[in-house]
Amino acid sequence: MKHQLQAIATVLSLVNPAICGAMFQKIEAGRSSKAQLGDATKAVTAIFVILGVAALVGARVLQMFGISLDAFSVAGGHGARVDGFFDARLQACPADSRSGWSLCQRVTDSRDPVAASPGTITGVTIITGPRA
Repeated sequence: MKHQLQAIATVLSLVNPAICGAMFQKIEAGRSSKAQLGDATKAVTAIFVILGVAALVGARVLQMFGISLDAFSVAGGHGARVDGFFDARLQACPADSRSGWSLCQRVTDSRDPVAASPGTITGVTIITGPRA
């Protein structure tokens, strides 16, 4: 039970649904409810697929390349730190960005999904990997 609670707390802190919701609300302001629902559905589906694949095959892929979960944890921690640094530099989306993936666009160079960032993928892979 303790492991499950830690896993839930870890994933919630990495995904940060409150911040994602606030970003979605700001980005989607002024759009119709139907367009907002469509964008939210696309974003949630993409995030679910990305994190689901990481949970199901992440540890196997690491094992295939001979990478231990401990080494991946250290490298992933560094990646999460760098990712957090770039998140701190977020700016408002330009008006012309509304034509694409609203919630999943980040105003940095990478444009990766906010809720399925490299740090979140690392966390999910480590949580679901085999325990020693």
